[in-house]
Amino acid sequence: MLKRIFPHPLLSVTLTVVWLMLVNKVTLGNLALGVVLGIVIPIMTAPYWPNRPAVRAPLMAAEYALIVLWDIVVANMVVAGIVLFKRNADIHSQWVVVPLELTSPEAITVLAGTITMTPGTVSATLSADGGALLVHCLHTDDPDGIRDDIKTRYERRLKEIFR
Repeated sequence: MLKRIFPHPLLSVTLTVVWLMLVNKVTLGNLALGVVLGIVIPIMTAPYWPNRPAVRAPLMAAEYALIVLWDIVVANMVVAGIVLFKRNADIHSQWVVVPLELTSPEAITVLAGTITMTPGTVSATLSADGGALLVHCLHTDDPDGIRDDIKTRYERRLKEIFR
């Protein structure tokens, strides 16, 4: 019975919190509407998630989120340095092909989103067979190093989270 009311409990909580942040005022009415949205939206969308992957390592997911946040902060400073102090002729943009061991569409989406959220890199496309991701780097002299960093820093953790 509880599974029918809360098919995606984490999504329900997230929707409620996001609603409260959007209205920017915590009142009983806003909380009630947030809870209603947090219950109704997952129930309505549950049929579209028949084989959703389970997050097997929630602590690893929290660690992953912290690593990504740290990388975003560091990359912002690096990109600011490139934009402010490098001449155009000294910027070496590169396309990097990242072969994927991930098979879950959700895990691949998280990886592509992570790469795009990190300043200086953008996920451009996924190969037709889902076996590689094309990434554009604003500046690098070592495309193999970028590929290896993505695989060890992000993909390895996502394989553990979505195993």
